[in-house]
Amino acid sequence: MVKPSFRQDLVWRLEAAAFAGFVALMRLLGLERASAFGGWLLRRLGPMTGTHRTVIRNLRIAFPEMTTDARETLARNAWEQTGRSFAETAIMDRLTPASGRIEIVGGERFEAIRQSGRPVVFVSGHLANFEVMAACIVAAGIPCQITYRPTNNPYVDRQIRAARARYGVQLFAPKGGDGARELLAGMARGESVALMNDQKFSEGPEVTFFGHPVNAAPGPTRLALKFGTVLQPLSVERLPGVRFRFHVHDPIEVGGSGDRSADIRRGVQAVTSFVEERVRHAPVDWFWVHKRWPDKVYAALDASSKVAGAV
Repeated sequence: MVKPSFRQDLVWRLEAAAFAGFVALMRLLGLERASAFGGWLLRRLGPMTGTHRTVIRNLRIAFPEMTTDARETLARNAWEQTGRSFAETAIMDRLTPASGRIEIVGGERFEAIRQSGRPVVFVSGHLANFEVMAACIVAAGIPCQITYRPTNNPYVDRQIRAARARYGVQLFAPKGGDGARELLAGMARGESVALMNDQKFSEGPEVTFFGHPVNAAPGPTRLALKFGTVLQPLSVERLPGVRFRFHVHDPIEVGGSGDRSADIRRGVQAVTSFVEERVRHAPVDWFWVHKRWPDKVYAALDASSKVAGAV
């Protein structure tokens, strides 16, 4: 790693101090007040940012039949959910299955996975407070490599890792070449892996998401094929009172056709369709702030807006 300049290092340290102060404040407030504060803050600040335009455009792509007012209301509600989740992350050690705040649906599948000693590939999307899924995997006693994207600020990243360690998440697999090797080695040892599969991916098979083409990461399906296992979908939805419902869904079987490329495409589409179904089930829970669709879809959306405005 290249040593940062004095100025960059100073900026990082100041950011880390601010982040540590935020975490301390959230922990002082307690779970319910911290969640409410985070939701209140982003519900007001989110729509004032440039990212709000991305949220609205995403909603127009996903729900073209929705009225402008309904989209705006959903966007503000989604900002609130994001703010709640961000604040709750500082106190995740108090938001585990042992807290009584998480209802688990399909827990018997977790028990079967644990008892089998064979790895699976957990897949999901950025739904509600997605850290709940990691907490549930750990609480179930399933050895698992949980991927994450390190922050640019190494001091903040260290704090995030320490916060996750407080509720038992110890295994990290940084993304990239080294991370891929860690995942392979972990699965060879019998450890499962957990991967998010709902963000923009510039390569990979082209599949359909809300009726539009997207490229989706084939990594989870390739891992399942390589180790002869299943894709195990998970999801979480927010309930009133800082409570959650965690679902362990029916597994997705991959392979069997004799055509590896076709099997990968089917697996990628199955995961993408699963994420779409969960987003349709609870649109307010999804992380709408990232540009999920390729540029050509956004360009077509903008072109149709101009035509409609000219009529």
